[in-house]
Amino acid sequence: MTARAADGGRSTAGHRPTVGVPVWIFAPAAVGALVVVLPLAAMFTRIDWSNFLELVTSESAVAALILSLKTATTSTAVCVLLGVPMAIVLSRSSIRGLSILRSLVVLPLVLPPVVGGIALLYTFGRQGLLGEHLEAFGIRIAFTTSAVVLAQVFVSLPFLVVSVEGALRTAGDRYDVVAATLGATPTTVLRRVTVPLILPGLISGTVLAFARALGEFGATLTFAGSLEGVTRTLPLEIYLQRESDPDAAVALSLVLILVAALVVVTARGTRSSGTL
Repeated sequence: MTARAADGGRSTAGHRPTVGVPVWIFAPAAVGALVVVLPLAAMFTRIDWSNFLELVTSESAVAALILSLKTATTSTAVCVLLGVPMAIVLSRSSIRGLSILRSLVVLPLVLPPVVGGIALLYTFGRQGLLGEHLEAFGIRIAFTTSAVVLAQVFVSLPFLVVSVEGALRTAGDRYDVVAATLGATPTTVLRRVTVPLILPGLISGTVLAFARALGEFGATLTFAGSLEGVTRTLPLEIYLQRESDPDAAVALSLVLILVAALVVVTARGTRSSGTL
């Protein structure tokens, strides 16, 4: 009998014992990895590398990329401004009906994006619930750049709310109570205690919201249309190029993947280094 077995699995050298994983679990894990990695690898094999720069630097492609970055950045900022307060209310408030509100907030996660686009159209469209009244004041939202931002917010906001609410529940309210006991106002507690505690969750939620906004397609197409330089984001440009120039569509898809990967890796690196 080994020493480890004799002492019930405890380490004799003071190190934490490792549990490990069952050997059989590596098989489904590998299949899952292949489901994600193989399509990406297949796409790399179809790229026309000799004309890659020419394909991704066309006027329409550059305009679509710039528009995507601008609208995704704007919509992410809106998600932070709205999503953090929503997450705080959902996790720290005792108002009745919060469970129903939470279900409605996360509903866009499971809705087909095109359904979200139709919902936005019937809300902010020319004859929509609010759009009809906005039109009277000369304010038009549908089929404008603002519609792109609104569509991205609609589909991205739940990602940030879920991440921040989870971080708030994990952190608990112990330190908040201590700060309040010492005389800090609720706003001071939020700014000096709560937000620093949930910062990793806030960063993760922000990155997820940005990545989701960057790749948004269905709601944007339905609610904002596809007007070059106005509402045609990079996903819409890829869809259009798929019909006329498949090589350009593949090249632009790679650009979108690289941009999203860069955002995620940068955010993870920033969290690991502890600079935020």
